[in-house]
Amino acid sequence: MDLSIIIVNWNSADYTRECVASIRANTHTIEYEIIVVDNASTDDSLKILETLDIRLIANRENLGFAHANNLGAVQSTGRVLLFLNPDTELVGAAIDHMYATLMASPAFGALGCKLLNTDKTLQTSCIQPIPTILNQLLDVEEIKMAFPHLRIWGMRPLFEKPAAAPSEVEALCGANIMILREVFDRIGQFTTEYFMYGEDIDLCYQTRHSGLLVGYDSGAEIVHHGGGSSKKKSDTGFGDIATREAVCKFLRKTRGPLYAQGYRSAMAAAAILRLIVLAVGFVTPLPKRERDYIRFAARKWRRILNWSFGFEKWVKRLGPVRQHRTGEI
Repeated sequence: MDLSIIIVNWNSADYTRECVASIRANTHTIEYEIIVVDNASTDDSLKILETLDIRLIANRENLGFAHANNLGAVQSTGRVLLFLNPDTELVGAAIDHMYATLMASPAFGALGCKLLNTDKTLQTSCIQPIPTILNQLLDVEEIKMAFPHLRIWGMRPLFEKPAAAPSEVEALCGANIMILREVFDRIGQFTTEYFMYGEDIDLCYQTRHSGLLVGYDSGAEIVHHGGGSSKKKSDTGFGDIATREAVCKFLRKTRGPLYAQGYRSAMAAAAILRLIVLAVGFVTPLPKRERDYIRFAARKWRRILNWSFGFEKWVKRLGPVRQHRTGEI
C-alpha cells in the first residue's frame, strides 16, 4: 500500500463525508486506504460514517487528536501516512502531487501543501515557525501580512514563485501532514503530551531533529474550511487557552521552564496592552458590529490574561487519555 490517509472525526461527519468524496474523486495514481477514527462523537456521526467506503475505528471515549491519529497509524498499512483534517477538500490531484513530490525528495521526511480558506483565499497558517516568545508575541495577522517575507513568520515560501522541489519550512499545520511511516515510527509518532493543539509543531520539530527536512509543496492545494470540529467550543474560549497552553508546554519541553515562564509573562503583558486598547473602543461611539467585535476580543484577552496568571484551572486537566477503549467497525 502506497498511502494511508488518516482522518480523526469528532462530531464532524458531514465534513468527513465531503472530504472522503473529494479524495475518491481526485486521487488516481497511487494505491491508498482511508481510515477514519471517530473520537466518541456525541451526534449521529457513526451512522453517517458507516455508510462511507472507509475503514472505521470507533473510540468509546475522546482520546484526543494525537492518540487517535496514532491509533489510525498503527492499524494502517501504507508506507506513507497522510494526516488530514475532516474539514478539508482536495483541489484537483493534491494528494497524488504531494506523494510524488515526497517520493522524489529523499532529504524530506514530512510534507505539507497550500491550504485555502473556504473562499479560496490563502490560509497563511499552513506553514508555521517553531514557536518562540518573539514570534508568538508579534503574532498579529496585519503585521504578518505587511511583512510576509520576514523569517520570523516562517511563511516566506507561500509568497515565492511555485517550485518543482519542496521548500524547506520549520513546521506545518496539523490539518494536512504527509510523513514517511519509517520517520513517524522512528520519532515516536505524535506525542500524547498534548490533548489538542501543539502536536503538529512537535511532530515537525522531532522530524527535523531526526536529520530530515520538513517541506512545503506549492504545487498542491487543499481547501481547509477551518474549525469544523473545534468551533463548537469557541464561545468558551477553549481554543484560545488550549493553544497557548500547548505552546507553553512545547517551550518548556524544548527550551526549559524559565523560557516557558517568560512566554507566559509575555502573554500577560500582551493581554493587558490589548485590553487597554480595547477599553478605548468601549468609550468611543462605534457601529454595533464593531462594538460586538470589541466585546468578543475583550472576552478573549481576559481569558488569556487569566490563563497567564494560572486562573484557568481546567486547562491543566487537558492531557493524554490513558484508557485505550476502542471498537472497530
